[in-house]
Amino acid sequence: MEYDIVTLEEKKVIGLEGRTSNQDPRMQEVIGGLWQQLYGQGCYGQIQDKSNDRAIGLYSDYENQDAGLYSITVGCEVKAVPDVIAEPFVLKVIPAGRYARFEIYGDEVEAVGQLWGEIWKLPLKRTFTGDFEEYYPVEEGREPKICVYIAVR
Repeated sequence: MEYDIVTLEEKKVIGLEGRTSNQDPRMQEVIGGLWQQLYGQGCYGQIQDKSNDRAIGLYSDYENQDAGLYSITVGCEVKAVPDVIAEPFVLKVIPAGRYARFEIYGDEVEAVGQLWGEIWKLPLKRTFTGDFEEYYPVEEGREPKICVYIAVR
């Protein structure tokens, strides 16, 4: 499994948040429901001052590394934080630091699920400060591009 180590600056994300765990039988329902709410209920269009046209799925606030509860936030990176963040949105910060970056192409659900299965097997020195998926806009005739960033020491 190929990846590269990159250093990223802090990113601010506004999105919708849920809480789940890898052992929760409803995990896919929780995460999928947030994506449905973001796109299916018009929440994406309500996020102002986006940094780019990519969507982010952020995993943060880990209770027991990857064995306990964590927060999942789906939304967008923003250039500036508004004075007021209206419900149902939350503000999350992706910390500056080192990340293992995985680049994949394919079905957003299947390819990402397979990649996470491989990531969990790798001997990465994870910090659990915030891992995220970055979904690029789909170009006609091409497979979707997704980059997954894992915070590492």
